[in-house]
Amino acid sequence: MPTKFGDFIAEKRKDRGISLRGMADELKIAAPYLSDIEKGRRNPPNFEMLEKIASILKLTETERNLIFDLAGEDRKEISPDLPEYIMDIPKARTALRKARDKGKSAEFWTEINQKLDEDE
Repeated sequence: MPTKFGDFIAEKRKDRGISLRGMADELKIAAPYLSDIEKGRRNPPNFEMLEKIASILKLTETERNLIFDLAGEDRKEISPDLPEYIMDIPKARTALRKARDKGKSAEFWTEINQKLDEDE
């Protein structure tokens, strides 16, 4: 599985049989601009455009979350689907800071995710 945003989008677009120009037209952007995104010469687009890409490519929820994560990594920013949630819930910010300040590792967050999965 691709680990770069542009590679992932290009692979999914091709898997779905969508041409570069066809997808660019649906996104209302220039084909060279989309090509530059796919080749990593431009940063991934904003949240709204990512949502459109996910819709056009008919991504699963897991794939949708992955494009947000890949876009954030490429931009060296938090995944673009999370800032609003984090800012709307002060306790989320507090929990993140406490975990950071206490040096909590990935293992800690794995346990938190497991507990959240149990709630489903």
